Amino acid sequence: MSTSKHPPTLTDPTGREHLLAEDVTTIGRAVENDVVVTSKRVSREHVHLRREGWRVILEDQNSTNGTFLNQERVLSPRELRDGDQIKVGDVILTFHDPNITFRESPLPHLEVDAAAGIVRIERQRVDLSAKEFTLLAYLYKNRGQICPKDEIAEAVWPEYEETSAFDYQVENLVRRLRSKIEFDPSDPQLLVTMRGLGYKLLAA
Repeated sequence: MSTSKHPPTLTDPTGREHLLAEDVTTIGRAVENDVVVTSKRVSREHVHLRREGWRVILEDQNSTNGTFLNQERVLSPRELRDGDQIKVGDVILTFHDPNITFRESPLPHLEVDAAAGIVRIERQRVDLSAKEFTLLAYLYKNRGQICPKDEIAEAVWPEYEETSAFDYQVENLVRRLRSKIEFDPSDPQLLVTMRGLGYKLLAA
């Protein structure tokens, strides 16, 4: 059991709080679970919340109807953050961690899974066009480095074998990507312009 003074909690739709004080908290339809959800859509042992130090990991237990984190089906173990919503059957449980009282980084939290083609901002999935995703994947691979426009054009438009994409095409694509990943596209925090040099992605 963790020695944390203030263990994280799950809040159910009735407002009741369930302490996550054990190494593993089980959620499911069977009465043996730590958190019981009585619904035919919920498996007997549906999902586990496993504590690893200060982290809490969500693991679906091959449930019939799946577990959803912030409206996205959980296909592999996921680390929880304060305010995350877990959907089990038709019931939404909200995760709270009182030990997290500040944002670790002033930047929006960006996740890019290039292999799966998935992008998330602050845990919420973002839908990108093919070119937008190619641009972001390239910038993410080279995050923290200045990416000149000609190198971006070569990476995003490889079909242009003899000529390069025009600067305005790169600029327009950057503008569209910012509209989807920045909280305020007019004041970008993640994808910044390095005047006269190119662009830089500042994601951690």
